[in-house]
Amino acid sequence: MGTGLAQAALRAHRPAFVGTAVAALFAATVVSASTMMLGTTGTDGLSAGARRQITENGVGDMALVLLIGSIYMSIFVVASTMGTAVAQQHREFALVRSIGARPRQIRRAVAGQALAASIPAALAGFVLGGFAARWWHAGMVSHGLLPAEADFRFGWVALPVCLGVAVVTTTLAAFLSALRFSLLRPARALSEAATGRRGLGMLRAPLGVIAIAGACALSVLLSKQSADEAGEGAFLVLILFCVGAGLLGPRIIGPAAWLVSALVGRFGGSARLAMLNVRSQPRRFSAAVVPLVLVVGFGLTKIGMHTTAQHHTGSAGSTGEVWLDYVGTGLYAGFAAIAAANTLAMISFERRRDVALLRVVGSRRAQVRAMAAWEAVVVAGTALLLGTAIALGTLAPILSTAFGSSVPYLPWGVPVGIAAGTLLLTLLATGIPVATVMRRRAITVVQTT
Repeated sequence: MGTGLAQAALRAHRPAFVGTAVAALFAATVVSASTMMLGTTGTDGLSAGARRQITENGVGDMALVLLIGSIYMSIFVVASTMGTAVAQQHREFALVRSIGARPRQIRRAVAGQALAASIPAALAGFVLGGFAARWWHAGMVSHGLLPAEADFRFGWVALPVCLGVAVVTTTLAAFLSALRFSLLRPARALSEAATGRRGLGMLRAPLGVIAIAGACALSVLLSKQSADEAGEGAFLVLILFCVGAGLLGPRIIGPAAWLVSALVGRFGGSARLAMLNVRSQPRRFSAAVVPLVLVVGFGLTKIGMHTTAQHHTGSAGSTGEVWLDYVGTGLYAGFAAIAAANTLAMISFERRRDVALLRVVGSRRAQVRAMAAWEAVVVAGTALLLGTAIALGTLAPILSTAFGSSVPYLPWGVPVGIAAGTLLLTLLATGIPVATVMRRRAITVVQTT
């Protein structure tokens, strides 16, 4: 039965697993490129001058940090996307449990889904990572970070790393996402599938509070250190804030979304309906907001560090290091953007019956599209609000020790660009699935879902 369940789920929830495969592909590509670049920064066989240039620039350390960061983000994004894909099947799992399916058959089914989505993605990502690493190598040479004699080295060692990150993470996330639900009694599982799980669990809430408290404590500690030490610790502060926001999820995002939706709800009937949808499903929409918070937080923090330094000192730092920093920020933002887009698309796909019912009772296509657009505005606004708060909390100790002021300097184009990109992402990820559903006859969608 496990194989049959896996195949049926792949057919019924195709968009969810396409999203999982895209996330695993991007993760494998970045991990493959990072692994190959770490091998390329080795000094074996190079002249003394070339070895000295690599050592002085700290290229090896930077490559290692980028590899670790890419693995962390890969785990976060892949696990988040796969977890959402499994959660969408809770109703089906509850039904097959009620007719006699065993818990291990449910877990075997989701493991099969994970393997089907991740193995091809990992193999393709390994190949694409080789091309990405060549571009990365050329950029480091042109910016003076690597000597010209340090040739690019294609590394097969990246293949098991890609498989380990993409396949193991996807499978483990699927297993853990299904573990608790598969052990519920069938009647309880059916009830929870219909109403959703309440509460955050015994471990999630305390761990989230610890992460937020740790970020605040570390931020205060860094404000008393030198500028270099504060800069080195800023990344950890940012990660702790983002992890805390992810763990606490609806407890943090819910109030922020309530505030944003209250402002949006004043713009007509479609906006009020969007406001009610977001408020009634805080857990579901928080899954989409958390990755966007990462995008905004990372972007504002990294860009703000350089633009503020440029404003106060006339220099943003070494050209090569600034370039590498922006490349890393782009990668992290790409991870988070894929996670957010996947989650929003899955939410819209899961609600295709609701969209069809609105059409059946007389709602016009323009009204449904407007509702989806306002939902995207609420999600984007919430992410911008929380991401900005996290960025300011992260930047405060660095800027206060370096420049005597905790307020960053950001040219108006930076926040406007980040806000526009966040809004565009949410509009596309929400609007495309809704438009796809509305191309079909509404009554047909209602009857088949």
